[in-house]
Amino acid sequence: MGKITASIGTELYKTEIQSETNFIISDEPESSGGKDLGFAPKELLASSLAACTCITLRMYANRKGWNLTDVKVEVTFETDSVENKFKINRNIQLFGDLDTDQKARLVNIADKCPIHKILSNPIEITTALN
Repeated sequence: MGKITASIGTELYKTEIQSETNFIISDEPESSGGKDLGFAPKELLASSLAACTCITLRMYANRKGWNLTDVKVEVTFETDSVENKFKINRNIQLFGDLDTDQKARLVNIADKCPIHKILSNPIEITTALN
């Protein structure tokens, strides 16, 4: 089981996030009262999908021995208050000597990345007070 710990002190919205081996800061933009010291929470969510997509495509191409030289993934997101949905759009750019079939396969593989699978299925969140 993975574990992430986040803590916030008195400095408005600056949140320190830690895993066992890494550390990042999340914050809100100045327009929301923060100091824009790090990714906003929704940006972290979108970043997870973008990074996972890149890693998954790199692993697949390497296993197949394909000449994939670079992957760029742009994730945009918005909250649709009318439909009460969070909408995510992912745009993938593939670079290298790849034919049409290889590119189509990589686009299909993008939907197999673990974060895509998590976000595409119901998520259960349990909250406890310690």
